[in-house]
Amino acid sequence: MRTLKVLGIILGCIIVVGVVVGSLTWGILANRGPEPPELKELDWWEHTIIYQIYPRSFKDSDGDGIGDLKGIISELHHFVDAGVGAIWMSPIFVSPMVDFGYDISDFYNIHDEYGTMDDFEELVDKAHNLGIRVLLDYVPNHASNESQYFIRSQAREPGYENYFVWADPVMVNGTRTVPSNWISQFGGTVWEWDEIRQQYYLHQFAKEQIDFNFREPAVRQEMLNIMQFWFEKGVDGFRLDAIPHLFEANPDDYGGVYPDEPLSGNMFLNPNQPGYTTQEYVRDLIELYDVVYEWRDFADKWKQDNNADTKILLAEAYANISMTMLYYGDEQGRLGAHFPFNFDFITSLSSQSTARDFVYVIKRWLTYMPQGEVANWVFGNHDQKRMPSRFRTDMVDGLNALNMMLPGVAITYQGEEIGMRDGFVSWNDTVDVQAINQGNEDNYLEFSRDPARTPYHWDGSANAGFTTGPKTWLPVAADYREINLQAQKAASRSHYKVYQSLTSLRREPALSHGSYFIQALSENTLILVRYLVTHDTYALIFNVGTSRETVDVSNVPYLREPLTVHVSSVHSNRVNGDRIPFGEVSLQAGEALILRAAPV
Repeated sequence: MRTLKVLGIILGCIIVVGVVVGSLTWGILANRGPEPPELKELDWWEHTIIYQIYPRSFKDSDGDGIGDLKGIISELHHFVDAGVGAIWMSPIFVSPMVDFGYDISDFYNIHDEYGTMDDFEELVDKAHNLGIRVLLDYVPNHASNESQYFIRSQAREPGYENYFVWADPVMVNGTRTVPSNWISQFGGTVWEWDEIRQQYYLHQFAKEQIDFNFREPAVRQEMLNIMQFWFEKGVDGFRLDAIPHLFEANPDDYGGVYPDEPLSGNMFLNPNQPGYTTQEYVRDLIELYDVVYEWRDFADKWKQDNNADTKILLAEAYANISMTMLYYGDEQGRLGAHFPFNFDFITSLSSQSTARDFVYVIKRWLTYMPQGEVANWVFGNHDQKRMPSRFRTDMVDGLNALNMMLPGVAITYQGEEIGMRDGFVSWNDTVDVQAINQGNEDNYLEFSRDPARTPYHWDGSANAGFTTGPKTWLPVAADYREINLQAQKAASRSHYKVYQSLTSLRREPALSHGSYFIQALSENTLILVRYLVTHDTYALIFNVGTSRETVDVSNVPYLREPLTVHVSSVHSNRVNGDRIPFGEVSLQAGEALILRAAPV
């Protein structure tokens, strides 16, 4: 009995000790909180910042007033300082420059105004040494009428007869007329009569930009040959220009003729303007996706065969949301572009848009995007009015903040980091073929892309430090002494310094790997929260309206006290480190605050 009592006492002690130890262990684990998540290794492009260079307007090295490759080389450290991961250059190939490089006559060489192949190879080498990837603008839809492709096809040289879209005339009462009523993107008919071949050729842009025939196998193979050539030169990928236009209606499907398009009913357009007809036979045909998927297979195979890093393909795709998402791939598992450009901030939003409009447009892309794919955000490019001119100048920092804080790839058009606005280009100085074809001295600015292409503002010296020569190919914007990189580097607060803070912030795990929450807190103020367990949370509050607004952040999910200002727009009264109450917050028109909060 005594032995049993002793054993009972010992057993009781063990149980008590166990309970105590267990309680202590549970307490320690509970106090420790959740384990940090394992962060997936991202491919180089999946969360990068891509900076679009318009080479003609970036930096001139030889005084001729035209930007060039050596000019880009001389300023590569700008991209390092700005936090950029990749540069994408608008076309630098040999061209008659009717459309400033988008009319290519030799896809395998560098245009002499921009430099030499040696210059290009030096640029790639030095960029890579600085950790900067290099992307080229690839223009597969068409070639210049000065290209050997066209000259040979015009002459019906064997192997080139069907390189382009050729068509016999339609005869009406003995008079030669065009094969269909299709309208060019630059205005007027898509058909141009060729005296040498005695046929019409098709051009969806300028008459000097002849559309390839992508139903011709030799053309498809040549596109792959061009891609391979530049892959071997070290480029890290391509932006694919104008690919919604790769195919037009096949006359074989319409009794051997090119079908006329119905009128769109848009009473504000004249019969020579794009959009006057429905354009249903000249863009977004389903066949084009097969070509994009073919290019992706080629790029992925090249990567595998050469044990190389990923070569990315980015699709320029102005289309409805469903057709746009097909560029990512299809339900059969075929892969397409790494992403189609998201132009919704250009096509769907303006200075008149409310916070609800912004939130809707952002959620729409993220909702339609196929699972597992990467989003991207574009606020401007060489074909559109500059971001501050399309929105408002007091919105620059907030728009750049949205770009950098949303999940995926951020794309910056040359000058957005310093808030460059459209420059004024007179009718006499206008060189854009789109404006010249569709406009006149009174209305040309409705069509001109020149104001978004004026030279970059490096400093406040003559010609904004863009060139040492006396003249620039387009006039420098009049506000260059007010808005330039050198001045913004020297200022205590500037758009450029905000931009640098934002690109640095993108390295935070909450932004690179975290989830998002976005909501309109009022008609004009939105909040975007980026959060990841055990890591600091960051929230952007942005008033897109034209008057002060007060909003309540106390019920915003994933947001916890304390809240401190991490970045603020240049006209804000708050500065880095300021405490923000966990309740009502008042913001001026256009004001943006990025707040740091405790982990969720």
